[in-house]
Amino acid sequence: MTDSSPNAPVPKQLSPAAQAVLNAVTLTRYDVPYYACPKSIDQIKSDVAAALRAAADQVLPGSPAMIPSLLMVRYRLLAIATEIEA
Repeated sequence: MTDSSPNAPVPKQLSPAAQAVLNAVTLTRYDVPYYACPKSIDQIKSDVAAALRAAADQVLPGSPAMIPSLLMVRYRLLAIATEIEA
């Protein structure tokens, strides 16, 4: 639940990619964007980051020519996971 008191922490601005991932989860599960989620967003962020890290671990090259692009996909997934966890 969000805290609207004057001393509430200001939510960290997330990249469009991180927002899209969190919104995909919260809109599907709770029908609200991540910043209005009625559940503990910290737990959701932790779960989503873990799922992204698991997906990144599954990115394997199909051929040597694909290695650079797959490494970039893996890097981007890990970057989004790190941002969401922060």
